Amino acid sequence: MKKLLLSSVLAALSFNTHASVVEMHTSQGTITINLFDQQTPKTVENFLNYVVNDSYNETVIHRSVDDFVIQGGGFTFTESFEAIEAQPAVINEPVLSNVKGTIAMAKLGTDANSATSQWFFNLKDNSANLDVQNGGFTVFGQITEDSYEVLNAIAELVHCDTKFGTTPVVNITTEQCANADTVITSANLVSINSAVVLDDDPNSSVNLSPTENTLIDEDTTSEPIDIDSSGSMGWFALPVILLAMKRRRKL
Repeated sequence: MKKLLLSSVLAALSFNTHASVVEMHTSQGTITINLFDQQTPKTVENFLNYVVNDSYNETVIHRSVDDFVIQGGGFTFTESFEAIEAQPAVINEPVLSNVKGTIAMAKLGTDANSATSQWFFNLKDNSANLDVQNGGFTVFGQITEDSYEVLNAIAELVHCDTKFGTTPVVNITTEQCANADTVITSANLVSINSAVVLDDDPNSSVNLSPTENTLIDEDTTSEPIDIDSSGSMGWFALPVILLAMKRRRKL
């Protein structure tokens, strides 16, 4: 049934006016995403495969950086963080710009074509850095206007320092974050309860105006800022991060 729904959505596409629509139902509210099927077809197909296979259901937002990005799509949490099963990496498609309100793929800091399941929302215009680094980060969708309220709610939560960045939490104070005895449970994390493809109006993206990445072929002298699919900013090696995540979380 899910495959039939996905096929019907994809069959309805045309270059400028049609797009697949995905809803993420999170513990903080619903985020609606219009996907740029025509501009980034391989990335959209990859993302939709995770959606229709329910791979994002019951995952968590593992990273949020103030005035930068909110990142998810990589981990579930019971007593510890566990990586979801990843599909083969997708070819990079850096044709669109990392402007505010877009969703893009995270990847390893040393490989432009290493994106698998993890994605991030741009909280501001990050094009100056993310459009050019590591082959450019592939933007493949844009959130609806009413979805900003949910992203802002997540961004405004207390953030606890972790081995893979800063993690938004609920019902935990800043003081508790600094306490070594504080243990994070699943109830303290922002969860993605489900992600679904909508059988929506095929003209859903008629008012969208994706911004072209015009910087990809230019040199940049700005300080590198990496979005690593290990969940970090590239500050820690992946094996160290995974080891830390398999332990019961203490901050």
